[in-house]
Amino acid sequence: MSASRILNTTLGQADFHPHLSQQRRLYEAVRAAILTQQLAAGNKLPSTRAIASDLGIARNTVIAAFKQLAAEGYVSSALGSGTYISASLPENPLSTLAVSEPPIANQPSTSCGDAANLSARGSKSTAYAAGARFEIQPFAPGDPDFSIFPLKLWQRIQNRVWRDARPELLDYGLAGGYLPLRSAIAEYLRASRSVNVSVEQVMITSGTQQSLDLCAHMLTDAGDTAWVEDPCYWAARRVFESRDLLLHPVAVDAKGIAPNERDLATAPRLIYVTPSHQYPTGAVMTLARRRKLLDIAAAKRAWILEDDYDSEFRYTGRPLASLQGLDPYGRVVYMGTFSKILYPGIKVGYLVVPPALVRPFKTALYDLQRPGQMTVQAALADFIALGHFATHIRKIRQAYGAKRELLCKTLVAQMGDGIAISGEESGLHLVVELPSHVDDVAVARLAAESGIEVMALSTYYAAQPARRGLLVGYAYVAPGKIAYYGKLLTNVIRSAVRK
Repeated sequence: MSASRILNTTLGQADFHPHLSQQRRLYEAVRAAILTQQLAAGNKLPSTRAIASDLGIARNTVIAAFKQLAAEGYVSSALGSGTYISASLPENPLSTLAVSEPPIANQPSTSCGDAANLSARGSKSTAYAAGARFEIQPFAPGDPDFSIFPLKLWQRIQNRVWRDARPELLDYGLAGGYLPLRSAIAEYLRASRSVNVSVEQVMITSGTQQSLDLCAHMLTDAGDTAWVEDPCYWAARRVFESRDLLLHPVAVDAKGIAPNERDLATAPRLIYVTPSHQYPTGAVMTLARRRKLLDIAAAKRAWILEDDYDSEFRYTGRPLASLQGLDPYGRVVYMGTFSKILYPGIKVGYLVVPPALVRPFKTALYDLQRPGQMTVQAALADFIALGHFATHIRKIRQAYGAKRELLCKTLVAQMGDGIAISGEESGLHLVVELPSHVDDVAVARLAAESGIEVMALSTYYAAQPARRGLLVGYAYVAPGKIAYYGKLLTNVIRSAVRK
């Protein structure tokens, strides 16, 4: 039986991972066929173009699935010769197959790796299964186009760092990160974001998740209250829940977070906000709201966590000044990341903490998390010092701005002036507003069947959703494909709205 026919048969089964993305289902189908030896070791697979045609799915979906299979050792490929089933499997076929099979509802399991044996905190933290929802696909929100990243230049800089590597670059890093990188970050934030910062206040982390977790660990105890924007960045909620904090959702409107009397009756220990480009709505917090929030934090002795995750991507005017730069009370912890600017896997972020927190935070970063990656930090410091970072930001801002404009024009051309789009002035995604009666989760699911990965706005709410819509990313999709995928998306939206 041909490979396409085997995969078609598997994917046609209604109970074969029905809740996963199209890319992940294809990955699971190929993987299962390899492990059951329906696709034998050493055999050549059809081309990605042929499989896409045979299965009726997007070629990008096939390419992404094959890349994942290659990364895990199931297949291997060489330029010009095709893709082959690996001669040796990466794991025991029987144990792997048992894990990949969909669970039977209401049937208890005795496996020691099962959720039944996780802690309550562990079960809650993994229930969302975000990985399957954030595969790289056209219009996936939040994904940067890391194909633009100057890889060869980066490799040369890394090679130079390794040639000249000193012993201290092979250690964990005792002082909160590589000093030249911390200095470069401090200078950059002062100039571009109006952050009040000294080098001592800057600490290098492995990204936003580690920054949030370190803050939650150091500034809260189990049972403390954390204000979160509603809707809110899903991963921030996961971190706070894993620390057993009580989440108190605070509504967001066009001016940013908007605490009311009921909110003010609570006593938050943390207040998590994305003021420069609220995630996911795209709202920008006004100056009046910023000052009010700072006053609230001071009065309640709460810490504000300012997540400035994509401030570089503002397409009208200069990037907005930070909330931290307005803070007269020393209550704001500022955080950022290089994953959106460079590439996700670099896993380098930073914290700017108030002076009173510098010593305890550096101690905790070293004692609890052993940061390391000093050679990567050294390469990044050189990348910034030599001017490549500023050049790269200009390049990707221009590229993303052009894609954003093209996507907006495509959506308006297909849907007419009646379509409501918000959050498009900055960032890597926009929000297509939907009528309140439309099930945006169902619309996102229909879009996924067409090979388009958009996210339902309602899924980001902790309380009752106040709006319905779709988060549509434009950074990763190729300009030549925007009109094509935009038409597919608008067809799905029109069909849903008419019902």
